[in-house]
Amino acid sequence: MNKSVLYALGAAALFGASTPFAKLLAGDMPPVLLAGLLYLGSGIGLTLARLVRDGGLKPSGLSRHEWPWLLGAVFFGGVMGPVALMFGLTATSGATASLVLNLEAVLTALIAWLVFKENSGRRIVWGMLAIVAGGVALGWQTEASFKFGAMGPVLVSVACLCWAIDNNLTRKVSASDALFIASNKGLIAGTVNTAMAVSMGAAWPNFALLSATMAVGLLGYGISLLLFVLALRGLGAARTGAYFSTAPFMGAAVALFVFSETTSVAFWVATVLMGLGVWLHLTENHAHEHLHEWLEHEHEHEHDAHHQHAHGVDASDASKHTHRHTHLPIQHSHPHYPDIHHRHGH
Repeated sequence: MNKSVLYALGAAALFGASTPFAKLLAGDMPPVLLAGLLYLGSGIGLTLARLVRDGGLKPSGLSRHEWPWLLGAVFFGGVMGPVALMFGLTATSGATASLVLNLEAVLTALIAWLVFKENSGRRIVWGMLAIVAGGVALGWQTEASFKFGAMGPVLVSVACLCWAIDNNLTRKVSASDALFIASNKGLIAGTVNTAMAVSMGAAWPNFALLSATMAVGLLGYGISLLLFVLALRGLGAARTGAYFSTAPFMGAAVALFVFSETTSVAFWVATVLMGLGVWLHLTENHAHEHLHEWLEHEHEHEHDAHHQHAHGVDASDASKHTHRHTHLPIQHSHPHYPDIHHRHGH
C-alpha cells in the first residue's frame, strides 16, 4: 500500500477517535476556548518535537510566495473551522454532526477539481462517493433531529467549508517541512482562539481538564494534521480528503473495540461502503505521458527518476536527504498521483 495512503488513514483514525472526546469536553468549557486549547495542545506538543528533532528552532524553508498559502490555511482551518465546529457540537447531536462532517470530503474535492484543476478519474469519483455514503450510513439515525435549517448543522457545515479551503491551501505548501507546518498552525490558531476566549470572559479550566484537552488536541489535531500534510504531499487534496472522510468510521471502530460498544446495521453498511471506496482508490492506475516543467523547491527526497541533480562534497547521493533543488523539464510516462511533482493539467 502507498505510504501516503497510510498517512491519510492514520490522520483519519486519530481525528475520528478525538471527536467523541471533544464532544464530552464541549460541555465543560466555552466553544472558542475549547477550540483554542485543542490547537494550543497540538502546537506546543509538535513544537517540542521540532526542538528535539532539530536541536533548536531552524528556518522554515518556506519561500516568500508560500507564506500567504500557509497563513490562509491557518486562518480557515485553525481559527474559523474549529470554532464553528465547537459551536455546532453544542447545538446538535453527535450522530448529526458525524453526518454533516462528510461534507468536508465533497467540498475539498470540488475545490481541488474546480479551482486548482487537480485531476480526477471515474474510480476516484466513485470511490469518494462510496466513502461519503458510508459516512452518511454511519451517522444517520432516524431518531436524530436532522434539519439543515437548525444552527447546529449549519455551523458544522461552515466548519467543513473552512477545512476544505484549508486542505487545498495546505496542499500548496505540502512539500515543505510537515512538522513546521503543523506545529505553527497549532501555535498560531491556538493562541488566537485562546486569547479571544479569555478576552470574552471565559474561565480558565482546572489542571486536569486543561491537560486532557491539550492531550486530545495533540493527538487528534496535531499528529493527525502532521500525517495529513504528508498525505497531501503524495496524493493531492481530493484523494487525501476522500481517505480522511473515513474518520467517522474510525471513531465508531474505536468505540466498538476499545469501549466495547454494540454494533448496528449502519456500522456494517458503512464498513462495506468505505471499504469499497478505499479499494477503488487503491486500485487506481493513472498513467499517461506528461511534461514536468521547471520547478525549484525543498523536501526530503532520494535520487529517483524525478531527482537527478548534483551535490556538494558534503552531500550524500545514496540516502534520503533534504535541500533546495531544481527540477529541469522532463517528459515521460508512468503511473502517478497528483503529488508535489505531478500537478499538471490534463
